[in-house]
Amino acid sequence: MSMLESAAPQPAQDDRSLSFWSSVREALRGSHQDFTTGSLNRSILLLAIPMVLEMVLESLFAVVDVFWVGRLGANAVATVGLTESLIALVFAIGLGLSLSTTAMVARRIGEKDPEDAAIAGVQAIVLGLAICLGMGIPAGIFAPQLLQLMGATPAIVAVGSGYARIALGGCGAIIMLFLNNAIFRGAGDAAIAMRLLWVSNIINLILDPCLIFGIGPFPHLGVTGAALATFSGRTIGVLYQFYRLLKGTERIHILTRHLRISLDVMLRLLRVSLTGMLQFAIANASWIFLVRIVSLFGSASVAGFTVAIRIVTFFILPSWGLSNAAATLVGQNLGARQPDRATRVVWRTGLYNMLFLGVIGIFFVVFATPVVKLFVDDPSVIPIAAIALRTFSCGNVGYAYGMVMLQAFNGAGDTFTPTVVNFFGFWVLELPLAWLLAVGLGLHAEGAFLAIVVAECAMAAAGILLFRQGRWRKQQI
Repeated sequence: MSMLESAAPQPAQDDRSLSFWSSVREALRGSHQDFTTGSLNRSILLLAIPMVLEMVLESLFAVVDVFWVGRLGANAVATVGLTESLIALVFAIGLGLSLSTTAMVARRIGEKDPEDAAIAGVQAIVLGLAICLGMGIPAGIFAPQLLQLMGATPAIVAVGSGYARIALGGCGAIIMLFLNNAIFRGAGDAAIAMRLLWVSNIINLILDPCLIFGIGPFPHLGVTGAALATFSGRTIGVLYQFYRLLKGTERIHILTRHLRISLDVMLRLLRVSLTGMLQFAIANASWIFLVRIVSLFGSASVAGFTVAIRIVTFFILPSWGLSNAAATLVGQNLGARQPDRATRVVWRTGLYNMLFLGVIGIFFVVFATPVVKLFVDDPSVIPIAAIALRTFSCGNVGYAYGMVMLQAFNGAGDTFTPTVVNFFGFWVLELPLAWLLAVGLGLHAEGAFLAIVVAECAMAAAGILLFRQGRWRKQQI
């Protein structure tokens, strides 16, 4: 009897295991579930898996380019680095517009109003195209001058002008890729957004070496080929996005009658987008000054900081996927007039994020040096990078909750609150504290590393307190 009793729970465990893997397969195929009803855990899983993979795939564009361009010499690598620093502004605009788009589309889907969701999507696309033309044309024309403003030497300008012209002139492909995927995410079609990036990345993977080195029938374009490959991959991805939006999904379908300007919707979208753009611009600009403080202590400190940040960023990508899932669920559940369910989504996702990043943080604290050695072999850089990685990892729990909380505000359409938190966190706390600890108290680069952790944890605490106040529940969009 005891043996039978001990074996009794096994079928239930097997059922749970089968249910988990069936949910994973459903998430990858594209779920048809209504995310405003049913199990919260299942809703989070179905949205988070494709969104996590989407974030990882987006990072591949830069990784693949650097991998091949690194074989062309220092000037080519410097071209990519300087151009990417300019493209950071494009990312801020694209992400800001995407936040408001996801929030508005998710709210309409939650209200069971796919008609207005499609209209909101069209207004976002019109805004995005206008921004693409307004930025891309002058950026492409004056690309060499922009490189010079960033401190490029004549040799770098000579090598990299073609790359910069294509990368900056074609920045619209980045904005539209973000924006159209934001429509799919807001509608709950996260698997489609993921598959679109698969298409773009496969094209980029194939074209990069072919155009850089002139393999087969392709011309030998050097570093310019890297920009052309990435632009081609993203552009084809954008065209496929338009095809899927016009073909329609179960949740959203853009028809001919939706192709019109709605000033009321566009103005609301623009209002939320402007603070969203500012939110990311504040964060991106602060990093420039932070790197400047670290650079006071030599190139080894900058290199160590760069290596550690790249490692942390790569492993934080799944957390961004979870945060994006929370944003979509918040928007849809507010639209369905279920603010209590939206609240539970955020706390539950924050807990999962904390557990994931907490485990990653413990691993990095223990194995920082071996991990760093996988990326760099300079003996002057390794100890600095290891210290930076350990220090950053101590703040993982704060990062985990902070990113979910701030994305929850964005999902509700409240982009103002995260913008204010970013301003005070980065500019009022982090940068002055980094200067005080690094220079004033003589902690050198380690002081700047510590300031990042303090600021991020303070921003997480502020996000939690503001979230608990509940004003986001009443946000109209």
